[in-house]
Amino acid sequence: MRGPLKSIRACRSTEPDVTDISVLRVGALAPTLRLGLPSAVPGYHRRMNQETLPVAPGALRQHIRRCMENDRLADAETALQSLLAQSPNDTEALIDLADVLFRQGQFRASNRPLLHASRHLPYDAPLIFTLAEHLVARGEIVVARACLDLLAQAPEPPAELLAAQASLRFSLGEISTALALMEAAVRGGVDTPTQLHMYAMLLQFSGRIDDACAVLERCIARWPTFGDAAMVLVNLRKQRPETQRLQWLEKQLQQLPDAKTDRDQAFIRAEFEYACFKTLDDLGRHDEAWHALARCNAQMHQLNPYEASSEEAVTSALIGMSSVTRKELPRASDFRGPTPIFIVGMPRSGTTLLDRMLSSHSQVASAGELIEFWRQLHWVADVPPALSQGLLKVIARSEDIDYRELGERYLKQTQWRARGRAFYVDKLPGNIQMIAFIRRALPHAPILHMTRSPMDTCFSNFKAMFGNISPYSYDLDALAHYYGQYAQQVRHWHTALPGAMFDVPYAALVQDPAAMLPKVLAHCGLEMEEACLRPEANEAPIATPSSAQVRESIHTRGIEQWRSYATQLDPLRVALKL
Repeated sequence: MRGPLKSIRACRSTEPDVTDISVLRVGALAPTLRLGLPSAVPGYHRRMNQETLPVAPGALRQHIRRCMENDRLADAETALQSLLAQSPNDTEALIDLADVLFRQGQFRASNRPLLHASRHLPYDAPLIFTLAEHLVARGEIVVARACLDLLAQAPEPPAELLAAQASLRFSLGEISTALALMEAAVRGGVDTPTQLHMYAMLLQFSGRIDDACAVLERCIARWPTFGDAAMVLVNLRKQRPETQRLQWLEKQLQQLPDAKTDRDQAFIRAEFEYACFKTLDDLGRHDEAWHALARCNAQMHQLNPYEASSEEAVTSALIGMSSVTRKELPRASDFRGPTPIFIVGMPRSGTTLLDRMLSSHSQVASAGELIEFWRQLHWVADVPPALSQGLLKVIARSEDIDYRELGERYLKQTQWRARGRAFYVDKLPGNIQMIAFIRRALPHAPILHMTRSPMDTCFSNFKAMFGNISPYSYDLDALAHYYGQYAQQVRHWHTALPGAMFDVPYAALVQDPAAMLPKVLAHCGLEMEEACLRPEANEAPIATPSSAQVRESIHTRGIEQWRSYATQLDPLRVALKL
């Protein structure tokens, strides 16, 4: 069985959702739920309800495992069907069948075994968690949450399982629930660097900055080369002469092993270089700060090379989707329930600030950065996600997509996030690529496009340290190229779909919010509320690396920040043709 702590990334389904927890046999299951440590922990042995799930021949399971490991997927599928003929409700076999179907490109079909398993749960908490993890990865959020709600009723769960549930709840944006689970896990004894780092992040996202700092301080005291903790710690507050630890950071860098042949060590070195940059930048030592940032980003660029040709292919394909932009839209009146508000744009363009201002409104909730529209789009197109190549296949099938089904599926899996309010904000900047699809599937949903000056936007990305994602952000030429692709897409959407999205200039929003924000709210069909001008009073959790900064009152310090590094950024300015 796959370990329940493993991160699984995949996508979507078509079976009816099980939203009634009674369907998951709470009454029968909760009092006798057999809890043990996750299978990855030595000494753990899974216990199944033998009457409900007869044990299949061990040889057949071994054969299935060998087939899956050797990519003999057709043979694995045949064997799994044979096993399920003997034991139709075997949860592990159903999960394996879903994986096999997905790996064969049968995206829509791959969810059916998972949904069947959700209706016949085993007496096995870690296996229920694994099923929930798969359901989340496939976009079956409602059913996954029902499984997690069931696990929450289990008596005396082990700390490792609580921590795993906290991680999964966090991935769903349920920060308060995740924090409560992680606090219980810490009380129960979880004590690894990764678990404590997650705990600190949840504290940070909940606004408990002092508590987060205390946890991270303990981490670096015990594990001095734990780069995740060092990087987050310097980001939580502005570093000051009396509190900074620059000498300690430089000492750790000197002691790190050679990173030329070890990706993990190279990443850790980049994290410590970033921590040095952030400290030096806060102290106003800009020349030294730039050298540290350049070393960090050079390392990250080597680890995550930018593929310009793939970005160009996506832009060209999106611009060529004339059939989608010209098709008749469904009627807005066809949709019921809370309405999503999409915020799109370049990362680091002010999308989080706009989200906090909107979600300060009495009728608006923040749902965070969701990938649900992207997941649902791939499911409806029956294309397994595969970064740019997957999106190109979706675009190629765009004429055959059922856009009404796409809109209905997205709403079904996300409307719970509104928490009783009339609107909820889906703040994923990358949805700028989805404008035609969103407008076609959800014609009633407002789309707000955050704009910011190219130099401020690009510099903010260059100094962000996103980890092993966003490879465009670690090289100035790549950054200029990526911004150019984004700008080309924006121009196309404004031409092909006039009025599809409402531009919100960052400078206007922070310099005169009382004038700009009412226009934004009016576009969404909302009246102005004074609370929207005080986002710092918004106590809702927020899962973003800039969560500490956006809890401040509205300010203009982000305008022209790049000028502190104007000389070093001149190649970027030239590449952007400014």
